[in-house]
Parts: sequence; C-alpha cells; structure tokens
Amino acid sequence: MSEPILDIQVEGPIATLTMNRPGKRNAMCEELLEALQAFYFDPPADVRVVILTGVEGHYCSGLDLSEHVHRSAEDNLHHSRHWHTVMEKIQFGGLITVSAMFGAVIGGGLEMAASTHVRIAEASTIFQLPEGRRGIFVGGGATARVGRLLGPDRMTEMMLTGRKYGADEGLSLGLAHYSVADGTAMELARTLAGKVSRNAPLSNYLMVQSISRINDMSQADGLYTESLAAALSQTTPDAQEGLNAFLEKRAPNFR
Repeated sequence: MSEPILDIQVEGPIATLTMNRPGKRNAMCEELLEALQAFYFDPPADVRVVILTGVEGHYCSGLDLSEHVHRSAEDNLHHSRHWHTVMEKIQFGGLITVSAMFGAVIGGGLEMAASTHVRIAEASTIFQLPEGRRGIFVGGGATARVGRLLGPDRMTEMMLTGRKYGADEGLSLGLAHYSVADGTAMELARTLAGKVSRNAPLSNYLMVQSISRINDMSQADGLYTESLAAALSQTTPDAQEGLNAFLEKRAPNFR
C-alpha cells in the first residue's frame, strides 16, 4: 500500500501532520489540500494542538505547477476561494498549529505557514513568493496574511523581485517566531505544542480568535472587544484554577 499523502500521528492532545510528497518538495496538490481540509474540519475530539511539517527536508514548495490545468476565470476564482476556506480553518478553526519548517516554504507553502500560529524555521529554510516570475498572482491568502506580517510594501518588493529570505531574515521580519539549527525544529515544536496544549482551552481560543481581529478594528472597538474577551475568560473554572495554582505555587491543571 502507498503511504498517505498526509501522515497523521496522534499522541494525546497533539497531532503531527506530515505532508508526504517525496520528490515533489511536498508541493500542494488537490489531494493534499483536501486531506488537510478533512483533518481540520473534523479533527479527533481530544486534539488541541497540531504540528505541521513535511518530509525530505522541505516544508511545502507551494502549488504543484506540474499538475496545473487550464481553468476559466470563474474556476480559478473558486479554486482560490477553496484555498481561503482551508487556510481560514487552519487559522481560526480552534486548533493551535505549530509549523516545523525547513527547506522550501515557498508560494502556497508560505501562505499556509502564515495561517499557522507558531512558526519555527531551521537554518535551511527559504521563504519566497515567486508567483510574479510565473506570470500569476498569489491566491491562497498571502495578501491578507503574509502582507500583514511583512507589510504591503515589503511583500510587493518580494513578489516583484522573487527575493528569497532565509531563517534569520524570516525571524526578523515576522515570517518565523524561532530560528533554529537544522534538524531541531521538530524537537522545539513538540516542546512548544506540549506547553500550548496545557493552557486553558478558552484562553487559547480567545487569543487566536481575538488578537488578529482586534488588529483590524479601530482602537475603541478593539479595546471594547478585548474587555469582552477578558470578561468571558475570567468567568470559567479554568480561571479560578489558574488563580489557585498561582497562589499555591503549583502548575495549573486546566480542563
């Protein structure tokens, strides 16, 4: 039997998703996108955190252009919106996703990484948006996510010139949160995933759902939304457990 295109391993509250297209630098095809969609739209009940990574030294090299088919403008619109649906679910679906990145994080691979919540880049990582050199435009959410991380001016230059950024540059620009030695991203990913999985579930949910949205609001609306999130979080049993654990000088035991 052939190996799955998305290898899924679940250990307690943590699922490890490995994009598995050896020889293709884990380029995104419809089958892989649908496998990601299937997992994120119906994850195992006890999973709270996902580690997303790839095989053979690459995270994801973007859309598999060898499988590119001619589509009408209408079909391309729906294809792009399908990407948006999956990336939106990764970002806001309720699971925290940690990206363990190395090698190619290019095009759609960078769009996907930008939808995840914690990004670890090994020294071999290359960030790039080469669509302009292919005569096309990004369609998987880069303008909304990568553009937010880099700023529109820097993203425009990146696309115009095909510029590549390494792990340390990506760290300084916000494409990555951690820059680590080759071969160490998964170790750190597991450590961070374990830490995140032990947070109060509602606190994790509110952080993911609220902060980026507040950034789109006016200051007054954002502050009011922050107050609502704070009020909601502080009424839970986990909030009481967190306070008791602090006063008793012990680790909290959240739901």
